[in-house]
Amino acid sequence: MSDDTPSYGFDTLQIHAGARPDPATGARQTPIYQTTGYVFRDADHAAALFNLQEVGYIYSRLTNPTVAVLQERIATLEGGVGAVCCSSGHAAQIMALFPLMQPGCNIVVSTRLYGGTVTQFGQTIKRFGWSAKFVDFDDLDAVRAAIDDDTRAVFGEAIANPGGYIMDVRAIADIADAAGIPLIIDNTTATPYLCRPIEHGATLVVHSTTKYLTGNGTVTGGCVVDSGKFDWAASGKFPSLSEPEPAYHGLRFAETFGPLAFTFHGIAVGLRDLGMTMNPQGAHYTLMGIETLSLRMARHVENAEKIAKWLEADDRVEFVTYAGLPSSPYFERVKTVCPRGAGALFTFAVKGGYEACIKLVDSLEIFSHVANLGDTRSLIIHSASTTHRQLTPEQQEAAGAAPNVVRLSIGIEDADDLIADLDQALSKATA
Repeated sequence: MSDDTPSYGFDTLQIHAGARPDPATGARQTPIYQTTGYVFRDADHAAALFNLQEVGYIYSRLTNPTVAVLQERIATLEGGVGAVCCSSGHAAQIMALFPLMQPGCNIVVSTRLYGGTVTQFGQTIKRFGWSAKFVDFDDLDAVRAAIDDDTRAVFGEAIANPGGYIMDVRAIADIADAAGIPLIIDNTTATPYLCRPIEHGATLVVHSTTKYLTGNGTVTGGCVVDSGKFDWAASGKFPSLSEPEPAYHGLRFAETFGPLAFTFHGIAVGLRDLGMTMNPQGAHYTLMGIETLSLRMARHVENAEKIAKWLEADDRVEFVTYAGLPSSPYFERVKTVCPRGAGALFTFAVKGGYEACIKLVDSLEIFSHVANLGDTRSLIIHSASTTHRQLTPEQQEAAGAAPNVVRLSIGIEDADDLIADLDQALSKATA
């Protein structure tokens, strides 16, 4: 597409951004470039690529033409300047933090996060000498108070998994800006169709492309999108980006690549040394999924609104957390953060507690009991016994994954069929 690509609408961009007919064959669909290496024109060409003096393909751990199309497409949809795709959403989170952190540094993160993220930040990153401070992001004063001289990033989810809570991205971005540190937003559950965090002040956006972007439950993947708006050299807090890089003869990424500094570092250092590469076939599946993203998300939201209203009115249900309900404390926030809808992920509490939840899960016929979300199929999981099992009871409560709660990921089936399935399962669970 031409340089004025951003003037196109979302539905056009999700099909065309980053893609061009194959120059060798004229193939209209992006080919799967299933190759490990690429032939250099000559020795000087190879040296220029390895010195980062020329952009091109070296080895598929670093760059691949199929993956490159996906990176450009996601960056365009998010309103970023560049993106780096990798092997999973968890890999994307480490890739996002890698250029920012040093031993002794910390991140301030929301208490309302996917259980695996809570474990990654609360336990695993300690092995790197990093740490995380968990804060209720609805308490803006607490967020400010948690940031200290060693804080290098603030991290939250636009629509939190599992409860579907909506984050006030702009308010948190203002706090991060005042502290001179980047805000990283996990936009997996919202997708750029419902929310574009960069427009609300986010510096970096991460995705588990496994979920809604792919949308068909076939491949894992992750992505880090760079807004290009952060000055990495302003404070001296980010030497990996602002100071000479020994592996590239003293090159300074911020000075050399400007707004694309983070993206180039992610490829030239992050993928080079961490090796968390997305395979080209996985990228192809995700590109196919993104072509129908807007159509799917609109149906996901429509179904979720209908089912959440039905559940809220049912006597067998204690509460529903869907932010698209007028009863939700996040209902007004949806209008500014996610104007196209509150997503399709939420929880509800079953009267009868833990045992009733287990019976419910085991009694459903259309809903699949799966540790995933964002599929075309409707999915259910009891978070306290699965995805959030490793957390303490207090952490489960804070994350919205109490023992009496199940999480729904509403698909694109007939909503009346889904309601009927929930109805019969609730009857068995609460008999």
